[in-house]
Amino acid sequence: MKFSFESGVPIYLQVAGQIEDAILSGAFPEETQVPSTTEISVTYQINPATVLKGMSLLTEREILHKKRGVGMFVSRGGAQKILQQRKRVFYDGYIVRLLEEAKKLHLSKEDVIRMIEEGKTDE
Repeated sequence: MKFSFESGVPIYLQVAGQIEDAILSGAFPEETQVPSTTEISVTYQINPATVLKGMSLLTEREILHKKRGVGMFVSRGGAQKILQQRKRVFYDGYIVRLLEEAKKLHLSKEDVIRMIEEGKTDE
């Protein structure tokens, strides 16, 4: 995990994002335990309350669940929930803007597809 204290992104969101990335990469498969709040806070010198806030966010989204007295675990379907949420963000943040710009430039669907396939942004 890497955290940027200068990025402007709150640390608790970075904690949640890093755990999500680890789940998506397979580092934390479903039903496996994730590092504790204490482990993360000590290792990365982050306030435990900040780490807990990030983990609580994932618990609220049902990506993690707590086993009393044992720790936090990846929920069944957690990776799928992350994928669905990130696909929505990708669509809203990139695809919608891409389509709006393509319309302004009078690009056809075929033009956009060709540009994506070529990996080019200009001609």
